[in-house]
Amino acid sequence: MSRSLAGRVALVTGASSGIGAACARALADAGASLVLVARREDRLADLAASLPVPTLPLELDVRDADAVYAALTTLPDAFAALDIVVNNAGLSRDLDPVYANTVDAVDDMLDTNVKGVVNILRAVVPGMLARGRGHLVQIGSIAGHTVYPGGTVYAASKYAVRALNEGLKMDLHGTPLRVTSIDPGMVETDFSTVRFRGDADRAATVYANTTPLTADDVADVVLFAVTRPPHVNVLDVVMMPTIQSSATMIHRMPVPGQP
Repeated sequence: MSRSLAGRVALVTGASSGIGAACARALADAGASLVLVARREDRLADLAASLPVPTLPLELDVRDADAVYAALTTLPDAFAALDIVVNNAGLSRDLDPVYANTVDAVDDMLDTNVKGVVNILRAVVPGMLARGRGHLVQIGSIAGHTVYPGGTVYAASKYAVRALNEGLKMDLHGTPLRVTSIDPGMVETDFSTVRFRGDADRAATVYANTTPLTADDVADVVLFAVTRPPHVNVLDVVMMPTIQSSATMIHRMPVPGQP
């Protein structure tokens, strides 16, 4: 099965780092032209300059519904006919009981992880329907399948993404458009650094003595899903590193020299 995406145009949100940047590289290597969305303009520019395909970097906050709609419904002609959208922008804040989450933390998670997805879909789906083609990929989480202590609001946001993905498939019933949710477990990116508000030492403990997934592992599954034959829709993929058996069940290897 060919993985060529030559002649296709793909949009990736949260593209400045982690899974988003890995998806951008994988899609570019397969030949797709790219629209890259993120808030960090300098990182977007560096990534765009490194890719071997036509690339349009857009400094954009997915939480801003009006800005998203204005930008994505007026793309330059070379990028306007989107074939693939990877809704990757997302984050978690802190590791608190649900009643201890700050208002700002709740807003950050729900506005980015849930409303951000809806804002993108609202801007891109009508054009895909008019063209009669398109593939909409949501980057979910194992947290959309099971809740863990301290992650209640984040899990609620990812359960919502899972519901959006399933409902979107129903909304698009009878059309050629496809939808997919890729739901990873532990992936070593800057996710935990963001969760712990820049505390790199605390973030490092999340991945200590493990072999987690990499952003490239997730991007490879995204590429698999979007290169299936048109009659195949990969609706939902749950993927975890071999050392992980649930959201909280993670095998950690002993450190040499320590009891």
